[in-house]
Amino acid sequence: MRLPTATPNMFRRKPKPLSSTASSDGQSLETKPTIIVSNSKMILPGSRLGVFGGGQLGRMFAHAAQKMGYHVIVFTPEVDSPAGQVAQETIQADYEDPKAVRVFAESVDVITLEFENIALEAVARAAEVTPVRPNYHVLSVAQHRIREKTTLEQAGFPVTPFYELNQPSDIDEAAKRLGYPMVMKTSRWGYDGKGQRKVSDKAEALAALELLGPTSVIAEKRIDFLAEVSIIAARSPRGEIAIYPMFANEHANHILDVTLCPAPEFLLSVAKQAEEIGRGVVESLGVEGLLTIEFFVTSENQLIINEIAPRPHNSGHITMDACLTSQFEQQVRAVCNLPLGDTSLIQPGAMVNLLGDVWSHGLPAFDKSFAASNSYLHLYGKQEARPGRKMGHLNCLDDNSQAAADKAKKLRDAMRHSARALFD
Repeated sequence: MRLPTATPNMFRRKPKPLSSTASSDGQSLETKPTIIVSNSKMILPGSRLGVFGGGQLGRMFAHAAQKMGYHVIVFTPEVDSPAGQVAQETIQADYEDPKAVRVFAESVDVITLEFENIALEAVARAAEVTPVRPNYHVLSVAQHRIREKTTLEQAGFPVTPFYELNQPSDIDEAAKRLGYPMVMKTSRWGYDGKGQRKVSDKAEALAALELLGPTSVIAEKRIDFLAEVSIIAARSPRGEIAIYPMFANEHANHILDVTLCPAPEFLLSVAKQAEEIGRGVVESLGVEGLLTIEFFVTSENQLIINEIAPRPHNSGHITMDACLTSQFEQQVRAVCNLPLGDTSLIQPGAMVNLLGDVWSHGLPAFDKSFAASNSYLHLYGKQEARPGRKMGHLNCLDDNSQAAADKAKKLRDAMRHSARALFD
């Protein structure tokens, strides 16, 4: 099957709405939300909020919701999950268990997502009983890379040039359109660099197709990018939209390592366009909740969408201490149709991820973080530290985001302890 490719200039066309609820208000960009009045009712404190997924994003959502007076129920197949540790109730069951999903849906007033790799059948069954925000349509687009890029491209947004591979004979056409090297990815269930291979010739492409198949695989043009940035946009059922300042992201081994907010000065020229695209995408998809958009910034200072996620995002963890409203409080506000919070920056900041590697010589010296001013440690309650596993993050604030990043990285290094090794 042949799919058209995109160019970095595609956003010059006005995005076409994908649902009857989406519209373009044409108002100027600002950090404070814009309001479109509707008759959707608010879900007020004291209500029961359901979360599909038991990871750290659900944990931090639960903390925010409980602070606001809500009761949180988590649905997860995991035992002792990070979110389950702090929620008032946990339903431990498989997403494909229809009876358990029904019981869960009947026990809550609204359901949200803490990650996108959830069986669509579970969302569909739950939505028969109670609202799921973001909904089935948004999730179905976000969890399938080919559908995601096709949908965004058809709406007029700039995406990474791509080609769908269903059989070995498709590789020649993909190479003709995209050129080598290109990146091949599974169409579903990939994150943090999992399920993808960079290929430099046909032999490597054939081997990657065999490894990543047998379902369809997406080939993407390898982008020579200047930087990676992200935007988090919130949209409520009433149509109110709030967008966070653009984040600049640095990765190591395909995993986010450092986030800076505000982005460095050399990237600020694309911030307005990033916000404009974020507003357009949430309106086009009819998002209710949060949506993260990850971009490549090309050497020509053009933005290309790499991927979207219908949930809070690792890069947004800096909002917990640097913004007036954290992304998790904003998720609560959006799915409950409350007025959205102010996303303005309180002070420049940076986040560093704390992976299991920080535990490689024993329990980290957390006191280093506690002794530093404007340093905020967040741990996820995971008992087993493994290399590459996200165990927590550290936020630091300073006069500028680069100074905050330097401080956070120094503190992370200082936290490594010289006790016995937990793994080789």
